[in-house]
Amino acid sequence: MIEKVQKQLQESINVKIAALSLAEKVASASQLIIQALSHGGTAFFLGNGGSAADAQHLAAELVGRFEKNRKALRAVALTTNPSTITALANDYGYENIFLRQLQALAAPGDIVIGISTGGASPNVVKALTWAKEKGIETIAMTGENGGDLARIASLLLTAPSSHTPRIQELHITWGHIICGLIEEALCSNG
Repeated sequence: MIEKVQKQLQESINVKIAALSLAEKVASASQLIIQALSHGGTAFFLGNGGSAADAQHLAAELVGRFEKNRKALRAVALTTNPSTITALANDYGYENIFLRQLQALAAPGDIVIGISTGGASPNVVKALTWAKEKGIETIAMTGENGGDLARIASLLLTAPSSHTPRIQELHITWGHIICGLIEEALCSNG
């Protein structure tokens, strides 16, 4: 059992070491969000399953606090309202649950962050496609091939792995780094 634990920890470490080469892209993603927030925009986060949890986690870090007591930042996870999600899924199909919310809430100057380990979740693809068509900046966090989101996102962060747990571990690490850079840039005076 100990060997299995060590093996999985080593795999996680190896993915993060491989991701060092993506530092510039992570900084660019941070800058896109900083730009939107500094001009009164909102950061919209979305994803399914574990990626939905990451979307909620990262939105909460911005609205609440990450490492500093500071002003609240405009961030929304489109995964948090069961009544909205189930009504939209029932009336418009599950593939439209994020799209319909963005149609109601998002505008140019905002930013949409889609999280999908395979990069092919139909509801995430539809949402980012719509955002792109409306001139809204988009960031996608995916696994190694980027899936359909590779051709849609303004900026693509591809975890160097095809193993879902390792991808998700890197996504939340990137999210924490991005939240820290946002706080540093926008909230130095509380």
